[in-house]
Amino acid sequence: MSLHQHEQSKGINLFTAICIVVANMIGIGVFTSLGFQLEGIKSGFALLFLWVVGGVFAICGALAYGELGAAMPRSGGEYYYLSRIYHPMVGFLSGWISVTVGFAAPIAAAGMALGAYFTSVFPQAPAKLIGLMVVIGVSLIHTSTIKFGSYFQQVFTILKVLLIVVVIGCGLFFTQPQELTFLPSGTDFNVIFSSPFAISLVYVTYSYSGWNAAVYLASEVEKPEKNLPRSLIIGTLIVMGLYLLLNLTFLRTTPISQLAGQLEVGYIAATQIFGSSGAKLMGLFISFGLISSISSMVLAGPRVTQIIGEDIPVFKILAKKSSRGTPFYAILLQLSIVIVLLITSSFEAVITYLGFTLNLSSFITVLGVFVYRLRYPDAPRPYLTWGYPITPIIFLAISLWILVFILMNKPVESLAGIGTLFIGAIVYLLVARKQLKAS
Repeated sequence: MSLHQHEQSKGINLFTAICIVVANMIGIGVFTSLGFQLEGIKSGFALLFLWVVGGVFAICGALAYGELGAAMPRSGGEYYYLSRIYHPMVGFLSGWISVTVGFAAPIAAAGMALGAYFTSVFPQAPAKLIGLMVVIGVSLIHTSTIKFGSYFQQVFTILKVLLIVVVIGCGLFFTQPQELTFLPSGTDFNVIFSSPFAISLVYVTYSYSGWNAAVYLASEVEKPEKNLPRSLIIGTLIVMGLYLLLNLTFLRTTPISQLAGQLEVGYIAATQIFGSSGAKLMGLFISFGLISSISSMVLAGPRVTQIIGEDIPVFKILAKKSSRGTPFYAILLQLSIVIVLLITSSFEAVITYLGFTLNLSSFITVLGVFVYRLRYPDAPRPYLTWGYPITPIIFLAISLWILVFILMNKPVESLAGIGTLFIGAIVYLLVARKQLKAS
């Protein structure tokens, strides 16, 4: 097989990789969190600055992951990086989180949210069943060829972005602006260093999560040493721009008094922009847009499971690919976990504690850029982190603050996350350790 044929067989080009990052990042967070931010922050400048800080945090993480992805272009994300940089056990624990709940819980949450928004337009439709049908349908699509799954991802991501652009365009150019200034004032400095700003930042960074999505499929990306860093950085910049413009649209079109403390800011703003039918339109829009979010996670999650199956013989069935080249059994395992979470609705508690475990995983991974350079100074690095060491340090500082905040304010969920890691450590010691050493 020629190099050109080999790259073509991979099936995921730069555009698809960017779509995966964008779709993974844009969920329901940006349509719901502004109302709670407005309870403690009334400054237009401070509110937009909040989303700038969240975007800078995500971009700094993407820059660091880009270096690791280009240097170690194999699927699996943190599982593979942490195994190589630190120790196989550290990588296994990260992979354990990804396989058990890291992707399944957000997919289940997105499925439930999709069903809820759909039934807001069609009240007779069963919300849970709608979510279940979409998740199963999308999973089956991705058991087909990688090429077909890529086209599906591209189409739904483009449609999602176009719909957001339509909302932004209509809101900024066809409505009467509210009396709210977005220029900085003398009091904004105090607001930015206030407790409400800090609390809001935790939820803003959660809205930006998913900026690392493409690394989980590195083995299937064409020219990963170039396209992985590009997809992470370009995808994150696109989402940052959309988030800023969307929040500007919400604030410019709708009185603060109507948005403050409300969960459904998307509905409320849509009513202002499109009239009385706006809420239903936004409900359909969000439910439709969530299909691409579900699709991107269905694409990414099983690749971690597949790599673990390749490395650990006891899990080798999960590494098996179908005749079409997709990780069939890994997709089915993830789908099974998602169905259980959807039916029992137990994913709500899982989502809360995921914030701690996933932040911890990304913190250790970005720290790994420093460790990898020290341990393997002569390793090939097709891409070097822009702004090193400042950009990784910015990410680590914000990430550490978030970890401390979650640990102090959500101790039960944080301990649950640590407990999950403890169970993973037992599985590693009993099953995986000897097999990883032997492989």
